Formats: sequence, C-alpha cells, structure tokens
Amino acid sequence: MNTPPPKKKTPNPLGAARRALDRITPARRYPDGVHPALVPGISVDEQRYRYGTDKIVFWITGLALIAFVVWGVTSPFSVSVVSSQLFGWVITNAGWLFNLVAAVCLVYLLAIAFSKYGNIRLGRDDEKPEFSRFSWVAMLFAAGIGIGMFFFGPSEPLGYFLDPPPETFAQGTPESLHQAIAQTTYHWGLHAWAMYTLVGGAIAYSTYRRGRVPLLSAIFTTILGKSPSKNWVSKIIDIAAIFATVFGTAASLGLAAMSIGEGVKIVAGWDEVSNAVLIGILAILTAAFIVSAVSGVARGIRYLSNINMTLTFGFMIFIFALGPTLFLLNLVPSGLMFYFDQMFAMMSKSVSWGPEAEEFQSLWTVFYWAWWISWTPFVGTFISRISRGRTIREFILVVLFVPTLVLHTAYTIMGGTTIYFSREGREGFDGSLTQAELLFNLIDQFPLAPIITIVVMICLAIFFVTSADSASVIMGTLSQRGDTNPKKGGVIFWGLAMMGIAVVMLLTGGETALTGLQNLVIITALPFALVLLFTMYAFYRELRTDPYSLRQRYARRAVATAVRRGLADYGDEFEISVERAREGYSAAGDIDSTAEELTGWYVRHDEDGEPVAYDYETNSYADGWVNPDPTPQEVPQSDETAAADSAEQPATDEPSASSNPDDGTTGSRS
Repeated sequence: MNTPPPKKKTPNPLGAARRALDRITPARRYPDGVHPALVPGISVDEQRYRYGTDKIVFWITGLALIAFVVWGVTSPFSVSVVSSQLFGWVITNAGWLFNLVAAVCLVYLLAIAFSKYGNIRLGRDDEKPEFSRFSWVAMLFAAGIGIGMFFFGPSEPLGYFLDPPPETFAQGTPESLHQAIAQTTYHWGLHAWAMYTLVGGAIAYSTYRRGRVPLLSAIFTTILGKSPSKNWVSKIIDIAAIFATVFGTAASLGLAAMSIGEGVKIVAGWDEVSNAVLIGILAILTAAFIVSAVSGVARGIRYLSNINMTLTFGFMIFIFALGPTLFLLNLVPSGLMFYFDQMFAMMSKSVSWGPEAEEFQSLWTVFYWAWWISWTPFVGTFISRISRGRTIREFILVVLFVPTLVLHTAYTIMGGTTIYFSREGREGFDGSLTQAELLFNLIDQFPLAPIITIVVMICLAIFFVTSADSASVIMGTLSQRGDTNPKKGGVIFWGLAMMGIAVVMLLTGGETALTGLQNLVIITALPFALVLLFTMYAFYRELRTDPYSLRQRYARRAVATAVRRGLADYGDEFEISVERAREGYSAAGDIDSTAEELTGWYVRHDEDGEPVAYDYETNSYADGWVNPDPTPQEVPQSDETAAADSAEQPATDEPSASSNPDDGTTGSRS
C-alpha cells in the first residue's frame, strides 16, 4: 500500500533567513537575526519613544517670535522698512530659488511615482490603508478648500484678465481669458501640491515605514547619523519648520480677518474698516480658538467643520447654478487644457524677463511659492497621516491631481463668474475693488445676498478657528519631539504667537495690509526652501535602501546571473533553484548587507535609548514591553477632513492595527 507523502510545511522566510545565517556565515549577524531586505517595515506605533518638550527648539523659536511681535507692535514702521528691504533682496537674489524648488519638486515626484520606488508602501509590507479610497479622496478634496479660495477666488483670475501677466496675451481677448484661468491654476495647482506631497510623503515614509517620530527632520536621520532629538541640524530644521508654519498660517488668518472685516462693514453699513477693527476680529476669533483648545471639544469642532464644508460646497454650487452656468461649463475644461498647454511657458518666467516680470513675480508667483513652502509642514503632516498604507505611486498621483482639479474647478467658477460680469460691464468688476470687497460685490449680484454674506462670514470664522487649532497642534508636535498629542499649554502658546504675527503683518502693511503679509511670508520661507531641496536627496537615499528596493536589487542580479549560467550550461533546458552560490555568483553583488546604512535603522531601543532585542516572528520585545496605547495617536482636527467624516470607514473588513475610524484629521490650506 502506498503511503501518501507527508505535507510540506511552508517555511517562514524570517526563520529560514536566521537559520541560513547561523549555518553559512555565523560571524555575520544582523539586528535581531533579520536580513535588511526582509524587514517588513516599522511603524512609529511599535516604537518606545519618550516624548516631551524639546527645550532648545521651543525656547529659541518662542523667544524669537515674542521678540518679533513686541518689535512689530511697538514699531511697525521700522518692521515695514526692514521687511521691505529684505523682501527686495530676496526677490532679486533668491526669486530663482523659489521657482526652482516648485519646478524640481514636481519633476522629482513624477519621476519617483513612475520608478521602481513607486511600489513601496507608506507603512509595513502587509499594511492596508487606514481609510477607504473614497474617504481618502474626499479628504483630499476638502484639503484644497480654505480661506484663500474666498479671498483670491473671485479676484485673481479677474486681475489677470484685466491686466494680463507680462509676455502673454492682449487684455480682454479670449486668449487672455483662458490665460487668466491657467495662471491661477498654475499658482494653486500641481506645483503647490508637489511641495505638499514631497513633505507629506517623506514624513509618512519615515514615520510608518521606518518607525521614526513624525517630524520632517526625521527623514534626515540616515544622513545625519543621529536621532532628531540629539542632532543640532535636526533642531534647526524643526525650528525652520515652526517659523515657516507660524508665518504662513498667520498670513491666512490675516486674510480671513480682512475678509470678515469687509463683511462686517457691509452688514453694519460702515464706510471703512480700520486695522483696529481687524485686530478686534482677530482677538475675538483667537478667544474662540483658545476655548476650543482648552476645552478639548474635538467632536464639536468636527461638527462645525462638517457644517463648514457643506456651506462652502453649497456656496460654490450656488454660484455655478445661478451664475453664467453655460459659460462656466465651457470654461472649466478649456481652461484646464490651456493650463497644461501653457505650463512650460509659465514655468519659464522669471526676473530675467525684465522689470515687469520681476514685479509680477514678487506680487504673485514667488509669493505663492513661498506661501506654499511655509505651509508644507502643516499640510504635509495632514496628508501623511491620512495616507498611511498607500503605495508611493498612488499617494503621489492622487495627492497631486485631485486637489489640483478641485481648485481649478472652484477658481474657474468664482473667477470665471467675475470675468463674465466684467465683460458685461457690471459695476465693481473693473479692478477697482480690493480682494475682500470683490468677494462681497460678487455675492451682491445674486439673490439672497444678505444671507449669503453672513454664511460666508461664518465659513471664514470657522476656517479661522479650526485652522489655528490644527496649525497650533502641528507646531506643538514639532516642539515636543514628535508627540502628536502635545500639551495644551504649548498648543495655546503657538496659537497666540500666530495671532501676534498676524497683527504685526496687518500693522506693517498699513493701508495695504496684504503687502505686509506677502513681504514677511516670502522672507521667512527662504530657509525652508533650502530644506525642501535637501529633503528630496534624503528621501531618495531612504528609498534606495528600503527593504523592497534591496529585494529588487537582489532579484535582478540573481535572475540575470542564473539565466546566463543556465543558458551557458544547459541551453534551453534549465530551471532556476535557490542554493548557496558559488564564488562570484552571489546575488548580493556589491551590496554589503551588514552596512550600518542598511541595518542601523531597524535596531530597536527602549525608552532610554538602549538597544533591546525584538522578535519579528511574534512581533514582541524580548523584555516583555507592550504598547500601553496601541491605538494611533490623535490626528489634529480641522475643517478639511470633516467633509469625509461620514464616509470615514476602514478600507477593508479587517482594519490595520492603526485604524481608528473616530480619528479626526486636518489639513487646512490657506
């Protein structure tokens, strides 16, 4: 009688690797006996970090901001003079740098997306996305909507139509109409989101794939050789990130105050709104932010955000449906195609084109690039947290193109409507009004204008409070060694610092408050522009040594060597099997798998920084430590994510260990 052969036991790849090392190369050891190409990835949730205030980062940044606010309040004229001089120097000598960063970021990300690195996951090898694709895309849709849409949406396309950018088309022509839409999309579209995507991808990879704290400086660990908390360069990066965030967010809050002030003027029947009134609006909204921060009413903020996003999208539909609908239906797709058609021409413009181009760059393009750079720590952190578990390819392509499409549509609806009214000769659409005045003049052309005016003011106020709340949490994280649940006192301090900077921006701008906002944003974003360039290099270094990349390198060499040897020895009659290689036939090639760059990152440590053994087969520490809080740390809540809260479900029936459908997330963008 024939006895059936025994069933073969499926080998564990980690165990097999450990046994192979013990048998073949006992002198060569890897951390915890795991080959660097077989590490499945490490999440920050698995690590044993001890969080706390980084006194150097907090006090240097905090004291510098306090000193600046005191200087700006006591002597706004001198701040204005100094900032104007620095602004002129930056535009003349470093305007090219902002253009370079915007262009290189976009090209770099597209190259990464379509390369072999695009298959790397922003998480462990087996990790599923925390949010379903629908919820994720909905949150990215919402991330494109913010204060800037109300402030610049009606005015920017109209401004380009009435006064076309240098070296483009004649005023009032069909070409200038489409150029106006294309130029606006250029400023708010792919190039802006490329900078956010770079920072978001770097943070997500470092945090959920390499197990580091959620700081941008953590991506430089491989280069700098030390953890961010022990390295001065890392501290400088975190300080630069806080400065960029506080000034960039303060500019948006200043715009919100200016827009709300214009609405108050209309409702109250005032002739004008002074800086004193704007500062009063800032004070009231700051008080609302402090109440939300102290009380911890996250769910209440979420409900407000739900309402806010509904009102915002409703406002857009209202303008589209009751405005020049047929005109807009034609303009949205044609404007988008014209944007792609003119992209390289717009990218080529710099101060080398002459004085007119230099003025346009300073007022618009360079200002926008600087503004977006200053927002990268904030928005980048947001999109990193909602994108956990995605592949790099999906992450880059979706984050680049979805918000760009949303913003193009929103700005075409609002800007296309103001251009249409201008061509009809309606009063106030001739370029004579400020941005805030034009917004409410646009509203005045529609039915229910008094009600819509109040609705827009409510939207702006909620955007203000939730954006300030979320940005303060991000700065708290940056100053508390990556703790995503920073202490409330620190959060309130950064919020007050933002309000103080916003006040200084309004005071230094004088009668043209926007000038003060632009000058200070461009100046403070310059150091962080350099950080972004180095981030590209650091991110690439990380991807080259990722376990997935190593496996691909081994696979290519092993298969190529085996095929050549098989053909040489057996012709067509050969198959490939795995066995110990003869001298000169190793799949490793020039890879030194014991190099610190490949093995150092997955050595586990305890809370004191001492190495501790880890078992990858059981996913447990040798000393028995168990995570006391296995749920993911709270993601700060803001206006943007709320639109997707109702659809916020895990992507699969078996959510990952980090999944928490109750989490709020944020990403308020100007």
